[in-house]
Amino acid sequence: MGTLIDTSVLVAAERGHLNREAVFAAIADEDGGMAMAAITASELMHGVHRLRGAGQAAAERSCRTWLSLLPVLPFDLDVARVHATLTTHLRGAGTPIGAHDLIIAATAVHHGHAVATRDRRSFARIDGLEVEYW
Repeated sequence: MGTLIDTSVLVAAERGHLNREAVFAAIADEDGGMAMAAITASELMHGVHRLRGAGQAAAERSCRTWLSLLPVLPFDLDVARVHATLTTHLRGAGTPIGAHDLIIAATAVHHGHAVATRDRRSFARIDGLEVEYW
């Protein structure tokens, strides 16, 4: 089983809340491979565009590093089908989650991956999704 890494882990590593080298090592050691969802790549790039000056240059370097280390899994028709099913189930149960987290979860479920995250609220609502809290 692979692992889909959530933006919260990457941001925590960049801010010093997680050891960045340990995250790099975990990516290298993951048996089933680690990847990110396309929406995670977008969130990282959005963070770069929100900054100015030296902060933007540093964030851009970090973003390039993560994108070079982690394959990006697309939001395609197969993932969209899982997304629609999850959305319907969660809304019907009265436990919806944020749009981006739902895309990450659908991508993970479709590919049979766990999700590595620091978010203890959203991903736990997805039945059958293995969640690794970092």
